[in-house]
Parts: sequence; C-alpha cells; structure tokens
Amino acid sequence: MALEIHILDYGDIELENSFLVLGHNCGRVKRVPVYGFLILGGTYPILVDTGYRDNAIMESLGMRGLQFHENMMEQQLARFGLKLGDIRYILHTHLHIDHAGKDDLFPMNTTVIVNRRELECSVSGLMHPQYPKPDIMHLIERLHTQDALRFMDLEITGAEEVIPGVWCEAANAHTEGSMNVVVETADGLACICGDVIYDFQDQIVDQVRQTQFMEPQVTGNHAGSKRAEKGAIKRLLNNFRYLLVVHDKPAMVEHQQIVGRLEMQVPGPISQSVQKRNWFPV
Repeated sequence: MALEIHILDYGDIELENSFLVLGHNCGRVKRVPVYGFLILGGTYPILVDTGYRDNAIMESLGMRGLQFHENMMEQQLARFGLKLGDIRYILHTHLHIDHAGKDDLFPMNTTVIVNRRELECSVSGLMHPQYPKPDIMHLIERLHTQDALRFMDLEITGAEEVIPGVWCEAANAHTEGSMNVVVETADGLACICGDVIYDFQDQIVDQVRQTQFMEPQVTGNHAGSKRAEKGAIKRLLNNFRYLLVVHDKPAMVEHQQIVGRLEMQVPGPISQSVQKRNWFPV
C-alpha cells in the first residue's frame, strides 16, 4: 500500500500579518489554519505535529486561538478510525507553541521524535514564550521514560529513516533545530516542512517586496539568518513534488515553481490526501 498524507485540522489562529511575511501588511490581523499531518499506509500510523494546547495559551503570544470541539485530537483521528493509542510515532517539525501542544494526550509508548537541537533550543530561553512550559515539561518527562522520546542528530547524521518511505532531515531554517519530514508517495516526494514557509502566495508566487527573479521572501519569524532561510526555501523547491506547511494549503512544485494548490476550504475542516486530483493551478 502506498503511503498517504492526510491533513488534520487543529483550528485557526489570528495573528499580525508581518509575523508571517516580513514587513508585509504590518498591523493587519490575518486568520490562518493550524494543520497536522497523518501518514498512513506504512508500518505504523505516524502523526506530524500536534497543534496548540488550547485557545488561552495562544494569548501568551498576543494571538487569538480559534479551536473548537471538531478540532480536538480525538475527533481528528476518529475521521480515520484511529484512537490516540494507535499512533506509534509523533514527529515534530519543531516545538513551538502551535506545534507540540498535545503530546501529553498520547500514552508514553507512543514515541515522540524530535531533533535534539530543537529540544536544546526549547529550554534555552532564547525564544520564550514560543516554547510554553507545559509542553516542554511534558517532553522532559518523556526524556526520563523508557522509549517515550527519540532524538535525531540530523546536523551530524544527515537524513534518518523512521519507517520505510518516511525520513527526517534538518530544515536549516525557522528554528535552529527544525526538521523536515519526507514521505515517498505514489505521486512523488512530499515534504512536510513546518514553518520554513508560512505563505506560498506572498513568499514565493508573488514574492512581495522582492525584485529579483525567483527570490523567495522570508517570514517575520525566524531564528537564523535571512540568507539561510532563503536557501532553505530554495532547496525545498529544488527537491520535492509536494510541499506541506502548517499554516497554508499544500503546494505542488514543478521546475522550482509553485504550479498548483490543494483545493480545500481555508480556514475550515478538510479531508484530503496528497494526490494529483483536487489540485488547482496558480
């Protein structure tokens, strides 16, 4: 059975637009989705990112959470006939407030996989409060529980396999320890790249505030250099057929250009897998 990626709808958040795209529409509020990803068809069910803990915790960043009953983890997994205990691995693109907020719902025999550098960043205080205490404290509990946590050292090892057809690699953007999750689908390589890209239209398709040809715009939220972030985006466009991010509709890539977007309502509930149908041209 071919691997499939299904998109989970964890709700929405409202935030200041220039947080997403550097210097763009400063002071204006934008509502964006928060997605997770369920990989099925392999040895075990795999979950990528778990969303934010609750609406109240988003206020610590000056953002508004819009999470409702249908966005709860149990409801999202139930759409695929799964329960919390059925998930074998949770992979985290990184550990920010809107990506790792519900790990504590899962039993300790569900192994959480993170890049070691990312957990180091989460406890360094450098990006507080983007790494909130209850989320990170739970991961420390996993650190001291047999097989509850797996570290990757992607900057040293290069790509590491999770199950056949699914592997992780260093993202080299957004946070110091961010990682991409690569999936071999029947239609080509798909990369779940977290927050390396926030907004396909304004960063890549229209490239707001840029004059150079094929020069992506950076986000307003990154821990590394702007050059490194641009390079990481270009690498994604060079190497993958599909790009899946947490706050925008997935994109289809040909010859380093975005040529299609997944047809779905944003924000709102969705139920699509990464397949050639249901895409519309940009």
